[in-house]
Amino acid sequence: MKSLFLTLERWTTTIAMAGACAMLAISASLGMFQILMRFVLEQPAEWTEVLIRFSLIWMVFLAIPMAFRQGAMVSVDVLYRWSPPRIRRFLDWAVAVAALTLVGIIIWWGFDYAQRGSVQTMAGLESISMFWAYIALPVGGLFCIPGIIGNLIDPKRLELETAQ
Repeated sequence: MKSLFLTLERWTTTIAMAGACAMLAISASLGMFQILMRFVLEQPAEWTEVLIRFSLIWMVFLAIPMAFRQGAMVSVDVLYRWSPPRIRRFLDWAVAVAALTLVGIIIWWGFDYAQRGSVQTMAGLESISMFWAYIALPVGGLFCIPGIIGNLIDPKRLELETAQ
């Protein structure tokens, strides 16, 4: 069961990270396009700024699951280093419960916010609802859940191993 869950977690985290990388590529490409249009052709495309912001929001919320999986979020490394093994496991659980609580709140209120924002449109792109920007919060939160549980089941402390 553990290996099945970790396989599922690996897939979800990989999908989320691929999405985050795609959003980074999109925002970088749009930034270059905006520079070309504004400074070379002297005809700025206002819609690119909105889409850059939109893609950066999605990039952040899709990259967070990888940070959770690698143990790089909500770090309590000083307590962890000074504690005996039994207390360390308690800290793992406390951090996981706190992270899951926070992610649950983000999912709940993020979905509510996305629904309320669906009547708004993006400045510069009036045909696109703000729902698509706001929905990044609950989608990213849903991708975080397997990463948090995966890190609890099979801890990776990459930030502790590379810390000085």
